[in-house]
Amino acid sequence: MKTKIGLREVAQEAGVSLSTASHALNGTAPLTNEVRDRVLSCAQRLGYLEKRRNKASIASLRAIVLAVTGDAAPQSDLNMVSWTILNGLRQECERRAIRIVPSISPGNRIDANEIKRLSQTEKVDGIVILNDDRPELIKSLAHLPIPTVIINGEDPAMLLDTVTAGNRFGARQATEHLLSLGHRRILHLTWPGRTTIRRRQDGYMDAFLAANLPAPTDMVVEAASFEPEEGEKAIKALLEKDHTLKGATAIFCAADNLALGCLKALSDAGIRVPDDISVLGCDDIMPAEFSVPPLSTVQLPSARLGAAAIGLMEQRVIANDILRPAHRLELGCKLVLRGSVAPPRA
Repeated sequence: MKTKIGLREVAQEAGVSLSTASHALNGTAPLTNEVRDRVLSCAQRLGYLEKRRNKASIASLRAIVLAVTGDAAPQSDLNMVSWTILNGLRQECERRAIRIVPSISPGNRIDANEIKRLSQTEKVDGIVILNDDRPELIKSLAHLPIPTVIINGEDPAMLLDTVTAGNRFGARQATEHLLSLGHRRILHLTWPGRTTIRRRQDGYMDAFLAANLPAPTDMVVEAASFEPEEGEKAIKALLEKDHTLKGATAIFCAADNLALGCLKALSDAGIRVPDDISVLGCDDIMPAEFSVPPLSTVQLPSARLGAAAIGLMEQRVIANDILRPAHRLELGCKLVLRGSVAPPRA
């Protein structure tokens, strides 16, 4: 018969009193580092820490408001990243038996008043915001009595917890790979997006500075938005002005959607990828794998952001500490190489 593991068993294993074990695990009394480490080590070895964490997660989070904008809510080819994030969050909430109360705001801005109303009427334990990190929204939600986490957004003021992919480091990794192949004139195709998109431009610049090369500010091209047709328009417009694309031998796109449009514009102009120019995207959406040629890209951990957000929220509820500082969590990205990247022609 399997022995039930409780606080008493942890105390016995660590050779301390029941009250000392409780203080060590809850941080409610000053103890020596040796005693605290011994209790924590025993609790972990016996499986008590995991047991307590699982119990707390079920008891502390029963319902959350999920706030999204209307353009991110429906599943479509244009919002695959948002849909992947939402699906990952839904799966984690199902696993933990957490009820989701949806709040869908028209357009691309989340309605703070609607979130506040739902959080009160539905008696939720937390709020999850997808994509929207406008300062005015953050300030409006920062003083609510329940925890709020932004997914795929940043809060420079550090008022709310946030979870994102490591956009800056992922973009740096992509650009460094192109530099390692010998590319020096690398175009960056981006769009005026959220903070997370600007981080990708930062990472692009970081790679040049780390290689002791001048920051290529003249090589940044902005599309109107992230849709493939806008990426196509931006490249075609640049080709009309300069058929050499500013002498670029590679293009790093801030999103796969832009890269797909870029591939079409290059193909229409008779420019071969990767023979004449390399193209590298960011996101790793499904169409990228089946483009011609298959798109090399930065794989973002989109499916895991939701679970990480719930974990942050759970930690804040369990801590019950009004002075707990905001946490900013970034998940690692990975470079996926396919057929759209090669060394520059001699």
